[in-house]
Amino acid sequence: MRNNLLKLISLSLLGSLSVSTAAETPSNEALFEMYKAATAKIAALEASIAESKTEAPAEDLVGSNGAYNFKVLDHSRDTNTKQLLQLQALRDGELKQKITFGGQITALVNYQKSNIDTKFGWLMRHPTASNQIGKTVSEAVVHSSNLNLTARLTDNLTAYAELLYNPEQNFASGSTITGLPRNNVNMRRAYLLYGNLADSNVYASLGKMDIPFGLNDTVSPFTNSTNWHSFAGLAYGGLLGYAGDKLHVRAMAIQGGAQFRNANTPVGEDDTAVPSLLNNYAIDANYSFDLESGSLLAGLSYQYGTAYCQEYVVKHFRACKDNVDAASVYTRYENGRLTLLSEFAETLAEWPGTANPNFPAYAGFEAVKNFTWTVGASYAYDFGLKNNVDLSIEFSEYIAGDKGAPWEKQEQLVLGASYMPTGNVKYFAEIVQAVGWVPLNFLSGGHMDPNNEQPNVPFLHESWSEADAKTSLIAFGVQAAF
Repeated sequence: MRNNLLKLISLSLLGSLSVSTAAETPSNEALFEMYKAATAKIAALEASIAESKTEAPAEDLVGSNGAYNFKVLDHSRDTNTKQLLQLQALRDGELKQKITFGGQITALVNYQKSNIDTKFGWLMRHPTASNQIGKTVSEAVVHSSNLNLTARLTDNLTAYAELLYNPEQNFASGSTITGLPRNNVNMRRAYLLYGNLADSNVYASLGKMDIPFGLNDTVSPFTNSTNWHSFAGLAYGGLLGYAGDKLHVRAMAIQGGAQFRNANTPVGEDDTAVPSLLNNYAIDANYSFDLESGSLLAGLSYQYGTAYCQEYVVKHFRACKDNVDAASVYTRYENGRLTLLSEFAETLAEWPGTANPNFPAYAGFEAVKNFTWTVGASYAYDFGLKNNVDLSIEFSEYIAGDKGAPWEKQEQLVLGASYMPTGNVKYFAEIVQAVGWVPLNFLSGGHMDPNNEQPNVPFLHESWSEADAKTSLIAFGVQAAF
Protein backbone atom coordinates (compact mmCIF):
# COMPACT_ATOMS: atom_id res chain seq x y z
CA MET A 1 0.00 0.00 0.00
CA ARG A 2 2.85 2.37 0.86
CA ASN A 3 4.40 1.97 -2.63
CA ASN A 4 1.07 2.70 -4.33
CA LEU A 5 0.60 5.81 -2.24
CA LEU A 6 4.12 6.93 -3.09
CA LYS A 7 3.41 6.51 -6.82
CA LEU A 8 0.24 8.58 -6.56
CA ILE A 9 1.96 11.36 -4.68
CA SER A 10 4.96 11.25 -7.06
CA LEU A 11 2.68 11.58 -10.09
CA SER A 12 0.99 14.47 -8.39
CA LEU A 13 4.35 16.17 -7.82
CA LEU A 14 5.50 15.53 -11.41
CA GLY A 15 2.28 17.03 -12.66
CA SER A 16 2.97 20.16 -10.71
CA LEU A 17 6.49 20.27 -12.11
CA SER A 18 5.33 19.94 -15.74
CA VAL A 19 3.54 23.25 -15.62
CA SER A 20 6.66 24.97 -14.44
CA THR A 21 8.89 26.80 -16.88
CA ALA A 22 12.45 25.70 -17.61
CA ALA A 23 13.69 28.68 -15.68
CA GLU A 24 11.73 27.45 -12.69
CA THR A 25 13.35 24.02 -12.55
CA PRO A 26 13.63 23.27 -8.83
CA SER A 27 16.94 22.93 -7.08
CA ASN A 28 18.12 19.85 -5.18
CA GLU A 29 17.06 21.51 -1.93
CA ALA A 30 13.57 22.06 -3.30
CA LEU A 31 13.32 18.47 -4.49
CA PHE A 32 14.34 17.26 -1.03
CA GLU A 33 11.66 19.40 0.58
CA MET A 34 9.12 17.93 -1.89
CA TYR A 35 10.24 14.41 -0.90
CA LYS A 36 9.77 15.21 2.78
CA ALA A 37 6.31 16.56 2.06
CA ALA A 38 5.41 13.39 0.12
CA THR A 39 6.63 11.18 2.98
CA ALA A 40 4.56 13.16 5.46
CA LYS A 41 1.47 12.77 3.26
CA ILE A 42 2.03 8.99 3.10
CA ALA A 43 2.28 8.77 6.90
CA ALA A 44 -0.86 10.87 7.35
CA LEU A 45 -2.82 8.72 4.89
CA GLU A 46 -1.70 5.48 6.56
CA ALA A 47 -2.74 6.81 9.99
CA SER A 48 -6.11 7.83 8.59
CA ILE A 49 -6.68 4.37 7.15
CA ALA A 50 -5.75 2.71 10.48
CA GLU A 51 -8.17 4.93 12.40
CA SER A 52 -10.97 4.10 9.96
CA LYS A 53 -10.84 0.42 10.93
CA THR A 54 -13.77 0.13 13.36
CA GLU A 55 -13.88 -3.70 13.69
CA ALA A 56 -12.32 -4.84 17.00
CA PRO A 57 -9.69 -7.59 16.95
CA ALA A 58 -11.06 -11.04 17.76
CA GLU A 59 -9.00 -11.30 20.95
CA ASP A 60 -11.01 -8.43 22.46
CA LEU A 61 -14.27 -10.35 22.04
CA VAL A 62 -13.67 -13.99 23.03
CA GLY A 63 -10.82 -15.61 24.90
CA SER A 64 -9.84 -17.95 27.71
CA ASN A 65 -7.85 -17.81 30.92
CA GLY A 66 -6.89 -21.23 32.25
CA ALA A 67 -5.72 -20.03 35.68
CA TYR A 68 -8.93 -18.04 36.24
CA ASN A 69 -11.15 -20.90 35.11
CA PHE A 70 -9.27 -23.35 37.35
CA LYS A 71 -9.98 -21.20 40.41
CA VAL A 72 -13.63 -20.60 39.53
CA LEU A 73 -14.32 -24.28 38.82
CA ASP A 74 -12.22 -25.75 41.64
CA HIS A 75 -14.45 -27.69 44.07
CA SER A 76 -11.94 -27.67 46.94
CA ARG A 77 -10.91 -24.01 47.35
CA ASP A 78 -13.02 -20.84 47.70
CA THR A 79 -16.04 -23.10 47.41
CA ASN A 80 -18.69 -20.46 48.12
CA THR A 81 -16.83 -17.22 47.32
CA LYS A 82 -16.67 -17.47 43.53
CA GLN A 83 -18.29 -14.06 43.03
CA LEU A 84 -15.47 -12.40 44.99
CA LEU A 85 -12.90 -14.28 42.89
CA GLN A 86 -14.55 -12.99 39.73
CA LEU A 87 -14.69 -9.40 40.96
CA GLN A 88 -11.01 -9.56 41.90
CA ALA A 89 -10.16 -10.98 38.47
CA LEU A 90 -12.04 -8.12 36.79
CA ARG A 91 -10.30 -5.55 38.97
CA ASP A 92 -6.86 -7.05 38.29
CA GLY A 93 -7.34 -7.16 34.50
CA GLU A 94 -7.43 -10.95 34.19
CA LEU A 95 -10.64 -10.91 32.12
CA LYS A 96 -9.61 -8.73 29.19
CA GLN A 97 -12.12 -10.20 26.75
CA LYS A 98 -15.82 -9.49 26.62
CA ILE A 99 -16.43 -13.24 26.90
CA THR A 100 -14.09 -15.60 28.74
CA PHE A 101 -14.87 -19.19 27.82
CA GLY A 102 -13.36 -22.23 29.51
CA GLY A 103 -13.83 -25.44 31.41
CA GLN A 104 -12.14 -28.21 33.36
CA ILE A 105 -11.92 -31.97 33.49
CA THR A 106 -10.98 -34.14 36.47
CA ALA A 107 -9.90 -37.70 35.71
CA LEU A 108 -8.76 -40.24 38.29
CA VAL A 109 -7.94 -43.85 39.04
CA ASN A 110 -8.65 -45.33 42.46
CA TYR A 111 -8.57 -48.58 44.39
CA GLN A 112 -10.88 -49.13 47.39
CA LYS A 113 -11.32 -51.85 50.00
CA SER A 114 -14.10 -52.22 52.56
CA ASN A 115 -14.58 -54.64 55.42
CA ILE A 116 -18.32 -54.87 54.68
CA ASP A 117 -19.87 -55.83 51.34
CA THR A 118 -20.96 -52.78 49.24
CA LYS A 119 -20.32 -50.35 52.14
CA PHE A 120 -17.75 -47.89 50.76
CA GLY A 121 -17.65 -44.66 52.74
CA TRP A 122 -15.60 -42.42 50.43
CA LEU A 123 -17.76 -39.32 50.07
CA MET A 124 -16.54 -38.38 46.57
CA ARG A 125 -18.52 -41.30 45.20
CA HIS A 126 -22.22 -42.11 45.63
CA PRO A 127 -22.11 -44.91 48.20
CA THR A 128 -24.78 -47.28 46.91
CA ALA A 129 -24.90 -50.84 45.63
CA SER A 130 -25.72 -49.46 42.19
CA ASN A 131 -22.13 -48.22 41.96
CA GLN A 132 -19.89 -50.43 44.09
CA ILE A 133 -20.23 -54.20 44.57
CA GLY A 134 -18.25 -56.51 46.81
CA LYS A 135 -15.44 -55.57 49.17
CA THR A 136 -12.89 -54.42 46.58
CA VAL A 137 -13.50 -51.95 43.77
CA SER A 138 -11.33 -50.03 41.32
CA GLU A 139 -11.96 -47.31 38.76
CA ALA A 140 -10.40 -45.33 35.90
CA VAL A 141 -12.99 -42.63 35.26
CA VAL A 142 -13.88 -39.04 34.59
CA HIS A 143 -15.03 -37.78 37.96
CA SER A 144 -16.39 -34.49 36.63
CA SER A 145 -16.15 -32.00 33.80
CA ASN A 146 -17.37 -28.42 33.43
CA LEU A 147 -17.85 -25.78 30.77
CA ASN A 148 -18.20 -22.18 31.89
CA LEU A 149 -18.67 -18.73 30.43
CA THR A 150 -17.99 -15.33 31.99
CA ALA A 151 -19.35 -12.33 30.07
CA ARG A 152 -18.53 -8.68 30.84
CA LEU A 153 -21.82 -7.04 29.85
CA THR A 154 -20.92 -3.56 31.19
CA ASP A 155 -18.26 -2.17 33.51
CA ASN A 156 -20.44 -3.20 36.46
CA LEU A 157 -22.51 -6.15 35.20
CA THR A 158 -21.13 -9.64 34.65
CA ALA A 159 -22.95 -12.81 33.58
CA TYR A 160 -21.76 -16.26 34.61
CA ALA A 161 -22.98 -19.73 33.57
CA GLU A 162 -21.52 -23.15 34.33
CA LEU A 163 -22.40 -26.60 32.99
CA LEU A 164 -21.54 -29.73 34.96
CA TYR A 165 -21.12 -33.39 34.04
CA ASN A 166 -20.59 -35.50 37.18
CA PRO A 167 -21.50 -39.18 36.75
CA GLU A 168 -19.80 -40.16 40.05
CA GLN A 169 -21.85 -37.81 42.22
CA ASN A 170 -25.02 -37.33 40.19
CA PHE A 171 -28.29 -37.87 42.06
CA ALA A 172 -29.78 -40.63 39.90
CA SER A 173 -31.34 -43.39 41.95
CA GLY A 174 -30.73 -46.93 40.74
CA SER A 175 -28.41 -45.94 37.88
CA THR A 176 -24.73 -46.79 37.42
CA ILE A 177 -22.08 -44.38 36.11
CA THR A 178 -22.73 -45.74 32.61
CA GLY A 179 -26.49 -45.24 32.83
CA LEU A 180 -28.09 -42.33 31.03
CA PRO A 181 -29.58 -40.80 34.22
CA ARG A 182 -26.06 -40.28 35.61
CA ASN A 183 -24.61 -39.18 32.28
CA ASN A 184 -26.51 -35.95 31.90
CA VAL A 185 -25.33 -32.34 31.87
CA ASN A 186 -26.96 -29.69 34.03
CA MET A 187 -26.62 -25.95 34.59
CA ARG A 188 -24.77 -26.09 37.90
CA ARG A 189 -24.53 -22.33 38.45
CA ALA A 190 -25.93 -19.33 36.60
CA TYR A 191 -26.20 -15.78 37.85
CA LEU A 192 -25.83 -12.10 37.10
CA LEU A 193 -23.18 -10.34 39.16
CA TYR A 194 -23.30 -6.57 39.73
CA GLY A 195 -20.21 -4.89 41.09
CA ASN A 196 -16.84 -3.34 40.36
CA LEU A 197 -14.26 -3.35 43.17
CA ALA A 198 -12.45 -0.45 41.51
CA ASP A 199 -15.47 1.76 42.21
CA SER A 200 -17.26 0.20 45.19
CA ASN A 201 -16.88 -2.50 47.85
CA VAL A 202 -20.55 -3.47 47.52
CA TYR A 203 -21.70 -6.16 45.10
CA ALA A 204 -24.79 -8.25 44.40
CA SER A 205 -25.70 -11.40 42.48
CA LEU A 206 -28.97 -12.99 41.44
CA GLY A 207 -29.60 -16.54 40.23
CA LYS A 208 -28.45 -20.07 41.08
CA MET A 209 -25.38 -19.90 43.32
CA ASP A 210 -23.55 -21.25 46.37
CA ILE A 211 -25.04 -20.37 49.75
CA PRO A 212 -22.77 -18.19 51.93
CA PHE A 213 -22.53 -20.56 54.87
CA GLY A 214 -19.27 -21.74 56.42
CA LEU A 215 -15.86 -22.11 54.80
CA ASN A 216 -16.38 -25.62 53.38
CA ASP A 217 -12.85 -25.62 51.93
CA THR A 218 -10.28 -28.38 52.25
CA VAL A 219 -6.49 -28.58 52.32
CA SER A 220 -6.74 -31.95 50.57
CA PRO A 221 -6.04 -31.83 46.82
CA PHE A 222 -9.27 -33.57 45.82
CA THR A 223 -11.49 -35.06 48.55
CA ASN A 224 -13.97 -32.62 50.10
CA SER A 225 -14.33 -32.49 53.87
CA THR A 226 -17.39 -33.77 55.71
CA ASN A 227 -18.26 -30.11 56.39
CA TRP A 228 -18.69 -29.63 52.65
CA HIS A 229 -20.82 -32.76 52.31
CA SER A 230 -22.95 -31.80 55.31
CA PHE A 231 -23.47 -28.08 54.86
CA ALA A 232 -22.31 -26.74 51.47
CA GLY A 233 -25.47 -25.34 49.87
CA LEU A 234 -26.60 -24.51 46.34
CA ALA A 235 -29.83 -22.63 45.75
CA TYR A 236 -31.77 -19.99 43.87
CA GLY A 237 -31.70 -16.57 45.49
CA GLY A 238 -30.26 -13.09 45.68
CA LEU A 239 -27.01 -12.18 47.42
CA LEU A 240 -25.71 -8.83 48.68
CA GLY A 241 -22.07 -8.55 49.71
CA TYR A 242 -19.46 -6.15 51.02
CA ALA A 243 -15.79 -6.87 50.22
CA GLY A 244 -13.38 -4.57 52.04
CA ASP A 245 -9.63 -4.97 52.51
CA LYS A 246 -10.16 -7.10 55.63
CA LEU A 247 -13.90 -7.53 56.11
CA HIS A 248 -16.12 -9.66 53.87
CA VAL A 249 -19.85 -9.81 54.65
CA ARG A 250 -22.59 -11.57 52.66
CA ALA A 251 -26.33 -12.03 53.09
CA MET A 252 -28.45 -14.18 50.79
CA ALA A 253 -32.22 -14.45 50.47
CA ILE A 254 -32.81 -18.11 49.55
CA GLN A 255 -35.75 -19.59 47.71
CA GLY A 256 -37.81 -21.71 50.12
CA GLY A 257 -38.81 -25.34 49.78
CA ALA A 258 -36.24 -28.01 48.95
CA GLN A 259 -33.31 -26.51 47.05
CA PHE A 260 -30.46 -28.19 45.14
CA ARG A 261 -28.21 -28.69 48.18
CA ASN A 262 -28.62 -28.12 51.91
CA ALA A 263 -31.53 -25.69 52.01
CA ASN A 264 -35.10 -26.56 52.94
CA THR A 265 -37.93 -24.64 54.56
CA PRO A 266 -41.64 -25.58 54.51
CA VAL A 267 -43.86 -23.63 52.10
CA GLY A 268 -47.61 -23.11 52.37
CA GLU A 269 -50.22 -24.27 54.84
CA ASP A 270 -49.49 -27.90 54.00
CA ASP A 271 -45.72 -27.53 54.63
CA THR A 272 -44.69 -28.51 51.12
CA ALA A 273 -41.23 -28.62 49.55
CA VAL A 274 -42.45 -26.61 46.52
CA PRO A 275 -39.97 -23.71 46.04
CA SER A 276 -42.63 -21.02 45.63
CA LEU A 277 -41.76 -18.64 48.47
CA LEU A 278 -38.61 -16.67 49.30
CA ASN A 279 -38.55 -17.63 52.99
CA ASN A 280 -35.01 -18.84 53.70
CA TYR A 281 -31.77 -16.93 54.23
CA ALA A 282 -28.10 -17.16 55.21
CA ILE A 283 -25.54 -14.68 56.55
CA ASP A 284 -21.74 -14.95 56.63
CA ALA A 285 -19.04 -12.57 57.87
CA ASN A 286 -15.29 -13.04 58.07
CA TYR A 287 -12.29 -10.86 58.84
CA SER A 288 -8.62 -11.18 57.85
CA PHE A 289 -6.05 -10.38 60.54
CA ASP A 290 -2.45 -9.52 59.66
CA LEU A 291 -0.03 -11.35 61.93
CA GLU A 292 3.75 -11.13 62.12
CA SER A 293 4.03 -14.69 60.82
CA GLY A 294 1.18 -14.62 58.29
CA SER A 295 -2.55 -13.95 58.03
CA LEU A 296 -5.56 -15.35 59.86
CA LEU A 297 -9.09 -15.51 58.45
CA ALA A 298 -11.88 -15.96 61.01
CA GLY A 299 -15.55 -16.24 60.13
CA LEU A 300 -19.03 -16.95 61.43
CA SER A 301 -22.15 -18.05 59.51
CA TYR A 302 -25.85 -18.62 60.12
CA GLN A 303 -28.47 -20.33 57.93
CA TYR A 304 -32.18 -20.32 58.71
CA GLY A 305 -33.20 -23.50 56.88
CA THR A 306 -30.76 -26.37 56.28
CA ALA A 307 -31.37 -29.77 54.72
CA TYR A 308 -31.76 -31.45 58.13
CA CYS A 309 -35.44 -30.85 58.75
CA GLN A 310 -37.23 -34.01 57.58
CA GLU A 311 -38.84 -36.39 60.02
CA TYR A 312 -38.41 -40.13 59.59
CA VAL A 313 -38.18 -41.35 56.78
CA VAL A 314 -35.20 -39.15 55.81
CA LYS A 315 -35.05 -38.64 52.07
CA HIS A 316 -33.38 -35.91 50.08
CA PHE A 317 -35.66 -33.05 48.94
CA ARG A 318 -38.67 -34.21 51.00
CA ALA A 319 -40.85 -31.64 52.71
CA CYS A 320 -40.50 -30.88 56.42
CA LYS A 321 -42.79 -29.42 59.06
CA ASP A 322 -40.37 -26.81 60.39
CA ASN A 323 -37.01 -25.31 59.54
CA VAL A 324 -33.80 -26.45 61.25
CA ASP A 325 -31.23 -23.66 61.40
CA ALA A 326 -27.46 -23.98 61.76
CA ALA A 327 -24.34 -22.01 62.66
CA SER A 328 -20.72 -22.35 61.58
CA VAL A 329 -17.42 -20.95 62.84
CA TYR A 330 -14.18 -21.30 60.89
CA THR A 331 -10.55 -20.17 60.71
CA ARG A 332 -7.76 -20.37 58.15
CA TYR A 333 -4.12 -19.45 58.78
CA GLU A 334 -1.59 -18.91 55.96
CA ASN A 335 2.05 -17.85 56.01
CA GLY A 336 3.17 -18.54 52.45
CA ARG A 337 3.97 -22.25 52.68
CA LEU A 338 1.86 -23.38 55.62
CA THR A 339 -1.94 -23.48 55.65
CA LEU A 340 -4.03 -24.47 58.67
CA LEU A 341 -7.81 -24.60 58.71
CA SER A 342 -10.54 -25.56 61.12
CA GLU A 343 -14.32 -25.49 60.89
CA PHE A 344 -17.19 -26.43 63.20
CA ALA A 345 -20.83 -26.43 62.11
CA GLU A 346 -23.95 -27.62 63.90
CA THR A 347 -27.69 -27.50 63.51
CA LEU A 348 -29.21 -25.44 66.32
CA ALA A 349 -32.18 -27.78 66.68
CA GLU A 350 -32.50 -31.54 66.66
CA TRP A 351 -32.91 -33.24 63.31
CA PRO A 352 -36.18 -35.19 63.72
CA GLY A 353 -35.20 -37.85 61.18
CA THR A 354 -32.27 -39.03 63.29
CA ALA A 355 -34.77 -41.00 65.39
CA ASN A 356 -36.50 -44.13 64.04
CA PRO A 357 -39.96 -44.61 65.63
CA ASN A 358 -40.85 -47.71 63.58
CA PHE A 359 -38.14 -50.16 64.58
CA PRO A 360 -38.34 -51.38 68.21
CA ALA A 361 -34.64 -52.16 68.44
CA TYR A 362 -33.90 -48.45 67.94
CA ALA A 363 -36.33 -47.20 70.59
CA GLY A 364 -33.48 -45.95 72.80
CA PHE A 365 -31.93 -43.74 70.11
CA GLU A 366 -33.14 -40.16 70.37
CA ALA A 367 -33.05 -37.42 67.76
CA VAL A 368 -29.83 -35.36 67.78
CA LYS A 369 -28.31 -32.30 66.18
CA ASN A 370 -26.02 -32.69 63.18
CA PHE A 371 -22.51 -31.71 64.26
CA THR A 372 -19.66 -31.63 61.72
CA TRP A 373 -16.06 -30.54 62.14
CA THR A 374 -12.83 -30.39 60.13
CA VAL A 375 -9.16 -29.72 60.94
CA GLY A 376 -6.37 -29.78 58.37
CA ALA A 377 -2.88 -28.63 57.48
CA SER A 378 -0.88 -28.36 54.28
CA TYR A 379 2.73 -27.40 53.59
CA ALA A 380 4.31 -26.39 50.28
CA TYR A 381 7.55 -28.38 50.18
CA ASP A 382 10.45 -27.63 47.85
CA PHE A 383 11.53 -30.83 46.07
CA GLY A 384 13.66 -28.94 43.54
CA LEU A 385 10.91 -28.82 40.93
CA LYS A 386 9.68 -25.74 39.10
CA ASN A 387 7.03 -25.21 41.78
CA ASN A 388 6.51 -26.54 45.31
CA VAL A 389 4.62 -29.74 46.12
CA ASP A 390 1.71 -29.41 48.57
CA LEU A 391 1.61 -32.10 51.25
CA SER A 392 -1.55 -32.23 53.36
CA ILE A 393 -3.34 -34.04 56.15
CA GLU A 394 -6.98 -33.51 57.09
CA PHE A 395 -9.44 -35.11 59.48
CA SER A 396 -13.17 -34.46 59.39
CA GLU A 397 -16.24 -36.04 60.98
CA TYR A 398 -19.98 -35.65 60.99
CA ILE A 399 -22.15 -36.86 63.84
CA ALA A 400 -25.70 -37.63 62.72
CA GLY A 401 -27.06 -39.99 65.34
CA ASP A 402 -27.35 -40.83 69.00
CA LYS A 403 -24.41 -42.57 70.64
CA GLY A 404 -24.33 -46.24 69.69
CA ALA A 405 -26.73 -45.89 66.74
CA PRO A 406 -25.62 -47.42 63.43
CA TRP A 407 -25.87 -43.93 61.94
CA GLU A 408 -24.00 -42.22 64.79
CA LYS A 409 -21.07 -40.82 62.80
CA GLN A 410 -18.69 -41.06 59.88
CA GLU A 411 -15.00 -40.13 60.05
CA GLN A 412 -12.59 -39.32 57.25
CA LEU A 413 -8.77 -39.03 57.26
CA VAL A 414 -7.03 -37.85 54.09
CA LEU A 415 -3.30 -37.75 53.33
CA GLY A 416 -2.66 -35.82 50.13
CA ALA A 417 0.03 -34.60 47.76
CA SER A 418 -0.41 -32.31 44.77
CA TYR A 419 1.74 -30.50 42.22
CA MET A 420 0.74 -27.66 39.90
CA PRO A 421 3.28 -27.12 37.08
CA THR A 422 1.07 -24.27 35.82
CA GLY A 423 -1.86 -22.31 37.20
CA ASN A 424 -4.39 -24.47 35.36
CA VAL A 425 -3.17 -28.06 35.92
CA LYS A 426 -2.96 -30.07 39.14
CA TYR A 427 -1.62 -33.61 39.61
CA PHE A 428 -2.68 -35.22 42.86
CA ALA A 429 -2.52 -38.37 44.96
CA GLU A 430 -4.47 -39.28 48.09
CA ILE A 431 -4.68 -41.99 50.72
CA VAL A 432 -8.08 -41.98 52.43
CA GLN A 433 -9.38 -43.86 55.46
CA ALA A 434 -13.14 -43.63 56.16
CA VAL A 435 -14.74 -45.12 59.28
CA GLY A 436 -18.50 -45.45 59.18
CA TRP A 437 -20.96 -45.75 56.32
CA VAL A 438 -23.73 -43.22 56.96
CA PRO A 439 -25.51 -42.01 53.81
CA LEU A 440 -27.68 -39.08 54.86
CA ASN A 441 -30.45 -40.43 52.62
CA PHE A 442 -32.40 -43.00 54.70
CA LEU A 443 -29.67 -42.81 57.36
CA SER A 444 -31.90 -44.04 60.23
CA GLY A 445 -33.89 -46.57 58.17
CA GLY A 446 -36.88 -46.72 55.88
CA HIS A 447 -34.97 -47.28 52.65
CA MET A 448 -36.31 -49.37 49.80
CA ASP A 449 -35.17 -52.99 49.78
CA PRO A 450 -32.26 -52.83 47.28
CA ASN A 451 -32.42 -56.56 46.47
CA ASN A 452 -36.22 -56.78 46.37
CA GLU A 453 -36.04 -59.72 48.78
CA GLN A 454 -39.22 -58.53 50.52
CA PRO A 455 -41.48 -57.45 47.64
CA ASN A 456 -44.52 -57.04 49.90
CA VAL A 457 -42.63 -54.75 52.31
CA PRO A 458 -41.79 -51.54 50.44
CA PHE A 459 -39.59 -50.11 53.21
CA LEU A 460 -37.03 -51.75 55.49
CA HIS A 461 -37.21 -50.00 58.84
CA GLU A 462 -33.80 -51.22 59.94
CA SER A 463 -31.09 -48.69 59.08
CA TRP A 464 -28.64 -49.53 56.33
CA SER A 465 -25.98 -47.38 58.02
CA GLU A 466 -22.93 -49.20 59.43
CA ALA A 467 -20.88 -47.53 62.14
CA ASP A 468 -18.24 -50.27 61.93
CA ALA A 469 -17.69 -50.04 58.15
CA LYS A 470 -14.13 -49.15 57.15
CA THR A 471 -13.01 -47.99 53.72
CA SER A 472 -9.37 -47.73 52.61
CA LEU A 473 -8.60 -45.90 49.38
CA ILE A 474 -5.73 -44.78 47.21
CA ALA A 475 -6.41 -42.38 44.33
CA PHE A 476 -4.38 -40.62 41.63
CA GLY A 477 -5.75 -37.94 39.36
CA VAL A 478 -5.41 -34.86 37.22
CA GLN A 479 -7.48 -31.70 37.36
CA ALA A 480 -6.95 -29.48 34.32
CA ALA A 481 -8.67 -26.28 33.21
CA PHE A 482 -8.54 -24.27 29.99
